[in-house]
Amino acid sequence: MIRTRFSPSPTGLLHLGNVRAALFSALFATQVHGVFLLRVEDTDATRNDQKFLDVLQDDLHWLGLEWQEGPGVGGPHAPYQQSQRYDIYKDYYQKLESEGRAYPCFCTDQELALNRKIQLSRGHAPRYPGTCRHLSNDEVAKRLAQGLKPALRFLVPENTMIEFEDIVKGPQKFNSDDIGDFIIRRADGSSSFMFCNAIDDSLMEITHVLRGEDHLANTPRQLMILQTLNMPTPQYGHLSLIMGEDGAKLSKRHGSSSLHDLREQGFLPSAVLNYLARLSHTYNEQKLLSFSQLAHHFSLDKISRAPARFDHNQLLHWQKEAVMALDQDAAWKWLGSEIEKKVPEKAREAFIEMMRLNVLYPSEAEKWVEILFGDELQFKDEQKNVLNAAGKEFFVLAQEVTKQQEGDLKFILNELKTKLNISGKQLFMPVRIALTGEDHGPELAQIAVLLGAEKMHKRFAQALSQVS
Repeated sequence: MIRTRFSPSPTGLLHLGNVRAALFSALFATQVHGVFLLRVEDTDATRNDQKFLDVLQDDLHWLGLEWQEGPGVGGPHAPYQQSQRYDIYKDYYQKLESEGRAYPCFCTDQELALNRKIQLSRGHAPRYPGTCRHLSNDEVAKRLAQGLKPALRFLVPENTMIEFEDIVKGPQKFNSDDIGDFIIRRADGSSSFMFCNAIDDSLMEITHVLRGEDHLANTPRQLMILQTLNMPTPQYGHLSLIMGEDGAKLSKRHGSSSLHDLREQGFLPSAVLNYLARLSHTYNEQKLLSFSQLAHHFSLDKISRAPARFDHNQLLHWQKEAVMALDQDAAWKWLGSEIEKKVPEKAREAFIEMMRLNVLYPSEAEKWVEILFGDELQFKDEQKNVLNAAGKEFFVLAQEVTKQQEGDLKFILNELKTKLNISGKQLFMPVRIALTGEDHGPELAQIAVLLGAEKMHKRFAQALSQVS
């Protein structure tokens, strides 16, 4: 059976690159009727925070990613938090040490930093020089007796080629001499990502790992660990990184870079799903798709090797599609409880329809609640100029016709056009500003319905008061 996983660290909010890897993993597992697993990599106690663990799970649920094994669900490979699995890792550390494939390293951070600086100055890629590799048992015992706490390094075999077929990038080849012995247990006793990530993937029977290409250099290291321990290895696929429109790695300055940010702004989960699913993956269907539909059309063969570009306009396109797809109840819930309190029950249906056609976020709808159901409007200087240019006769006539025809906007506009001999912008802009205080917005017909004749009359009267 195909088994995929997502293994975030609870050290911050989920950025979009991580979310896309989770989404692709879930889509692939769903497409082949496999299992999608969530595992929490929280071995770094200094950086982990329970609030981030809670938020990331809540955000994944919001997006519609449901795991079949993991926190809150359980499963045959529990526990699914690495901080609770140290005894499991301990056995494998002991096995590697007893077979001479790992050794204690007493090098300080300062010594390692100096070595890196020297290697870089000579034009060499920095790697561990093997300082502690040949310490005798007596030398190790002496340092331990002094109270020194060593890290544990994996002994990388010399002049060995590590080769594997990357699901996304194709054949990969690494020379062990370019890697250097790496840490698998920190000096404080905690497990390194490199080690526990590989061990857990094997023990949890993960068959396919999809992750960012920034992990590509980790793969030969993890394959060496698993092969040395005679443990099964998954297939790895490395997704291109998501770049900003300027070609730089996606960050806050390009807009929202975390899933939680998008959620807080009012983006709909279906919009984010449809946008991320198409970042480096080709879909022939260009309409809004559900998670199950996205999974049905998902294929590892359709993942592109080219860098993915974050396009905010494309995200807004899918948000518009998602908003338009909401039914009345879903749209009302999306708009939020504050808006529910301010919109009269009789106006609810018309207001929702107007918002579905004209806004992308609930925050935009809040403005229109105030405009439509609030009291007096505030006009900017340039809007006052438009009202003045229309003149007193315009708004006196507008009031009279509004009262006579009970707010029939079509009739009002026709009377103004005929009796004042005006059309186009001269006709519509003063009416729009008088009724809403805005230069742009929903169709005037929708606005008139929601305002009603009495309020339209008052708005025209207020506009008249601005004419000098």
